[in-house]
Amino acid sequence: MRGNVMSHSRNLSSWRQAIQTKNASVNAFVHISPPPHPWPESKLPLDGLAVAVKDMICTADMPTTSSSALLQQFHPPFDATVVRLLREHGADIVGKVNCDEFGMGSLNVHSVHGPVVNPFQAASAASSTVWDERERRSAGGSSGGSAAAVAASMCYAALSTDTGGSTRLPASYCGVVGLKPSYGLLSRWGVISFADSLDCVGVMANSVDATRRVFGVLDVYDEQDPTSAPPETRQKAKEAARQSWSGASLSSLRIGVPQEYFPQELSTEVSGPVQRAMKELQMRGATILPVSLPTTPYALSAYYVLSSAEASSNMARYDGVRYGTQIPSSSEDRFPNTAARYAVTRSVGFGSEVQRRILLGTYALSADAFDNYFLQAQRVRQLIKDDFNRVLRAVDVFSRDVPATTDGVDVLIHPSAMRTAPPLDFEAGSSNSLDAYVQDVLTVPASLAGLPALSVPLRRTADEWPVGISIVGQWGADDTVLRVGELIESMQ
Repeated sequence: MRGNVMSHSRNLSSWRQAIQTKNASVNAFVHISPPPHPWPESKLPLDGLAVAVKDMICTADMPTTSSSALLQQFHPPFDATVVRLLREHGADIVGKVNCDEFGMGSLNVHSVHGPVVNPFQAASAASSTVWDERERRSAGGSSGGSAAAVAASMCYAALSTDTGGSTRLPASYCGVVGLKPSYGLLSRWGVISFADSLDCVGVMANSVDATRRVFGVLDVYDEQDPTSAPPETRQKAKEAARQSWSGASLSSLRIGVPQEYFPQELSTEVSGPVQRAMKELQMRGATILPVSLPTTPYALSAYYVLSSAEASSNMARYDGVRYGTQIPSSSEDRFPNTAARYAVTRSVGFGSEVQRRILLGTYALSADAFDNYFLQAQRVRQLIKDDFNRVLRAVDVFSRDVPATTDGVDVLIHPSAMRTAPPLDFEAGSSNSLDAYVQDVLTVPASLAGLPALSVPLRRTADEWPVGISIVGQWGADDTVLRVGELIESMQ
């Protein structure tokens, strides 16, 4: 028994030692939990494994700041459901990791804790002076801390959130695996909201197997979460996915390649590895078919209208009285009225990116703009769902009028990002502030449709930075997506 305790403790201490030595340069962890007392090894699924948690997910033993000045003093009295499940299955919650404020951002530079630095290093880094002189690159956002912690081997896995690509984009930039599950599979109870109809808890790890292992203990119905899919719906979706592709033979796997996901702006450093992966899949027996998702060009605009509208509603609660730290008046005079108190707290407490999205969302919900923006975006969202249902072979369990098709595909594959990791000053140095928003262009369609999407790292590019390929499946076909991810991973 003593040997088991020592081996178990060494396992945990190796990750914690990595945090001590690497975090100062990466800035992934913002809170670190105290080391647990040694305990005997058990047979729990995640026993002895270190898991980091994004700082938007509540933990009873650590602050949850959402990387915002308004929540610096927030200590939740409870664990989020996903954190509770991790603890119950033996995981060591080693700490909270950095993110963009309230999950709003694609580069993890909008954080009160400072930016996250991409920890990736090529095999030639030690002997390359060119590498040493390079600019620091972004870990991606908004879950950059989760991706960086995994990439730097500071934890076995990390929980993230994904609203429009916040798990898959950092996974691609940092060269790790990132899963956005089907909307409603993982509980959001205890997760700070950005956009309720889009938010998902994601999982990041260094392998598809590790991702599956963590996802497996979290994939349960939670009656505390009103958006949690009931057991009968989950089972129905799994059966539909198995009827589409049982996984027994690669020759029966039909993979769709959406043509709209390969625009002219796509970097050749990304398109090359993705094209090679598709050829390898075809050589191994899979059927590769071109498909069209014609509403894709409108997805990004619809996403930012809808997510900002929901964000403006969710952010309304942070006024310094009901929720959030109250910012004191800069003058000796007291606030003349409650509105003035709210105005100072919100204008000082919220970062510039959050303020920008609140303004956009408030306008989209105004009487003058509601029909032309919000309702139109909702219509585009439905068209995007229809596009996916038309090309995917598995039936959508939520659509009664969409029959199963034998001509469809089992999964879709496409690049996870338009380019490799951009410099940390990419947004500040851009001639157009909207360039940072465009980073999500390949990830938002699956989010709008609520579908599972997995980013898996491919072979390195010519400049040696990671590239990710995404696998998208029908709602509830998360196991199919993970199986195809394992297949692609085995090819690398």
